[in-house]
Amino acid sequence: MGMLEILKNAWKIPDLRKKLIFTVCLLLVYRIGSHIPVPGLNPTEFQKLVEQGGQLFGFFDIVSGGAFKLATIFAMSITPYINSSIIMQLLTVAIPKLEQLAKEGEEGRKIIAQYTRYGTVILAFIQAVGLYFGIRGAVVHPGVFSFITITLTFTAGTAFLMWLGEQITEYGIGNGISLMIFAGIISRGPAALGGLANMIQVGITSGNVLLAVIKVLFIIIGFLIVIAGVVWVSQAERRIPVQYAKRVVGRKVYGGQSTHIPIKVNLAGVIPIIFAMSIMMFPSQIISFFFAKSTNGFVTFIKNFSGTIWYQVIYALLIMFFTFFYTMIVFNPIELANNMKKNGGFIPGIRPGKPTSDYISRVLNRVTWFGALFLAVISVVPVIVGNVTDTKSLWMSGTAFLILVGVALDTIKQMESQMLMRHYKGFLE
Repeated sequence: MGMLEILKNAWKIPDLRKKLIFTVCLLLVYRIGSHIPVPGLNPTEFQKLVEQGGQLFGFFDIVSGGAFKLATIFAMSITPYINSSIIMQLLTVAIPKLEQLAKEGEEGRKIIAQYTRYGTVILAFIQAVGLYFGIRGAVVHPGVFSFITITLTFTAGTAFLMWLGEQITEYGIGNGISLMIFAGIISRGPAALGGLANMIQVGITSGNVLLAVIKVLFIIIGFLIVIAGVVWVSQAERRIPVQYAKRVVGRKVYGGQSTHIPIKVNLAGVIPIIFAMSIMMFPSQIISFFFAKSTNGFVTFIKNFSGTIWYQVIYALLIMFFTFFYTMIVFNPIELANNMKKNGGFIPGIRPGKPTSDYISRVLNRVTWFGALFLAVISVVPVIVGNVTDTKSLWMSGTAFLILVGVALDTIKQMESQMLMRHYKGFLE
């Protein structure tokens, strides 16, 4: 069933129609808020600072859907919430108390969600303070009052977006946080298309029309290939066959069925890229915020390092490292093998217990190698395409591709499952 067909069928169901309308209305609130300016900032001066900030500020602008460049209340977008969620996931593995809470079901998850909210506000305020010092040149009347007003406005904007995302998740369709990032990236699409049109216009003016058209075609074909690759890998999985032994209890026979363990090729999703990007951008972020006007040799080296081939090599290696790191956190072969053994399950040709966990680990490692290489390539290729075609736009970065495709597929799956559930409910009633 195609995406348009699923949307059409969902619209016919009153309950789902209400959820769709609710989701669209809240996303409109998000986009309207992305044009409300922060008091005390000069938008023109702020825009100049963003353009001088290079890759770091460019990335902020993409994720915020242009709200950053316009110096609006949603300039920091939802990134502090994402960082807080990632930190809480890691702490859940590292701290036994949090791990116990995660296993306590709904109540435990509510407490962890509350900790994530507190972490979001703290991280948002820290980021707002750093941002304030990084954009001092755009502050109309520098002082304590301006500092408090601007930092608290940025922090409140992120807190409101977090609440908005939770409302969409609870009462709408799809994951609210993901949909807001999706909407932000999509909103930059027309500007990116305008950039391609401008490239052809420049080619016409300079007399290099053929070269400009070839560049544009190269970019479009590259985008289509990358999107197809992302969809393929996002859906791909390695299925390990599992057989359950028959058990006779009284007159009833239990088990005996065959099933499989699905191991997704891209189990870690976009998280390794976010981790690697955070680490790679941290030095330039500190320098942009606190040493923007310094001419020190080390500061200059860090500023220019992002444009070198070594930056891309280290970035790709970090993505691969974090892919393995995150996969090992979320997927435990030993626990899976023990659960199978308790329920009388086994992999054909493999003995239960340790041999099973070792076999699953080997399969997981091979699959993760492919996923890690794919994420590294998908993150670096758009940069290479940009360098070859001399288009430095960050709109179609590897992260943007993965988020757009991942959120679209996840939302459609949720709509399909809700329609299926209502179909069976109607049949039973």
